[in-house]
Amino acid sequence: MATVLCVLYPDPLDGMPREYARDAIPHITAYPGGATAPTPRAVDFTPGELLGSVSGELGLRGFLEAAGHTLIVTSDKDGEDSEFERRLPEADVVISQPFWPGYLDARRLAKATRLRLAITAGIGSDHVDLAEAIARGITVAEVTYSNSISVAEHAVMQILALVRDFVPAHELVRAGGWDIADAVRRSYDLEGMTVGVMAAGRIGRAVLERLAPFGVHLVYTDKHPLPADVEQRLGARRIERLEDLVAEVDVLSIHAPLQPETFRLFDDAMLARMRRGSYIVNTARAAIMDRDAVVRALESGRLAGYAGDVWYPQPPAANHPWRSMPHEAMTPHMSGSSLSAQTRYAAGTREILECFLDGAPIRDEYLIAEGGALAGAGAVAYTARSGEASPGSSGR
Repeated sequence: MATVLCVLYPDPLDGMPREYARDAIPHITAYPGGATAPTPRAVDFTPGELLGSVSGELGLRGFLEAAGHTLIVTSDKDGEDSEFERRLPEADVVISQPFWPGYLDARRLAKATRLRLAITAGIGSDHVDLAEAIARGITVAEVTYSNSISVAEHAVMQILALVRDFVPAHELVRAGGWDIADAVRRSYDLEGMTVGVMAAGRIGRAVLERLAPFGVHLVYTDKHPLPADVEQRLGARRIERLEDLVAEVDVLSIHAPLQPETFRLFDDAMLARMRRGSYIVNTARAAIMDRDAVVRALESGRLAGYAGDVWYPQPPAANHPWRSMPHEAMTPHMSGSSLSAQTRYAAGTREILECFLDGAPIRDEYLIAEGGALAGAGAVAYTARSGEASPGSSGR
């Protein structure tokens, strides 16, 4: 029998919802490109309910306990005295979410002597030291594409919020004001701007697709060009070097994974290449940015705005400078955890567990590492150099 250790974010401050804003959510069976949505044998939850918090338990308890397995769920994840760390030695499976990551660095993996599977309920496994997991033969999996469109929608929302300067205007109204001149003095149209996407994978391409009708000039950078017919349909142009891309755009949307070559890539020098008054939206990973360089760029006017929902580490300290820097439209890491997305990534987590517990193959698109090597989607999206952990894995 397996012990499954699950790290989830805390319940709402006023308790789990007694009712929800909507009675149902759309049923998604397939993703753009033809991949199917998760197909577990069954689920023990109502789609659209809050599943990603501690009491939601990803809808797993009934399934696991009926088969004789043990489920431990906690939100206490940081520090050597956390429940997560204390329970690691007994865990065969660890599950956590990018929004509330249970960091599995080399030190913790050394303590998890029984660990055979690490699952990300969602997308993004940089909180796992992939090189160390590979060396220990641990399978790493994530629910690929389950919340890609959720994140793309959030990124487009934040682009519009920054360019139109929505947040200060909304706060003005809530404060009882009607000062239109104040509300529009930093408000622009997105139409006609050049919008760049860094990494045109599933999420980045979805952002390009959604922005094309806005009458913008689209550019992107990625190791692999989009198909020529897609580029033509979207009017998107590939720029090979990131340094050239950032110099050309008015708005940059970041969708690259966090790995050694992207760690703190956006430092003072990279930001200085951007046009004065540019905007950045980062729904990828916060450690792609030099935290304080972002603050300096906003204070100097090099950047007109910065938004995103990723922080470093997560959750950030109360005095994290991004909470108070000027011209920001930050949210907690929620873009991929909408109630719609939770339905899919909870179902995908169960599908992965069903395969693992039955000794059946896990879908290639879910696999990041298996059998001592990068595998499946991970072989395309991740880097795991020997002896070099992902900088996001330690929570520094």
